[in-house]
Amino acid sequence: MRVLLFGIAKDIAGAPAITTTVADVAALKEWLYTQYPALRELRSLMIAVNKVYANDEQALLPGDEIAIIPPVSGG
Repeated sequence: MRVLLFGIAKDIAGAPAITTTVADVAALKEWLYTQYPALRELRSLMIAVNKVYANDEQALLPGDEIAIIPPVSGG
């Protein structure tokens, strides 16, 4: 699956997108934290599946659009 990264998450991973094969959002988070430990230091990390914020139980299917959205600040 292709996972899009934004903001500081993109900087931490060193790429705007990564590829993985996990079954659900909880597994994706654990995989991300293992691959990119600095992500654990973020105040929050939201995952969107098909443009809708997802909870940890959300299944991930081939073809889903997955986005990692770090904390944002406005100004």
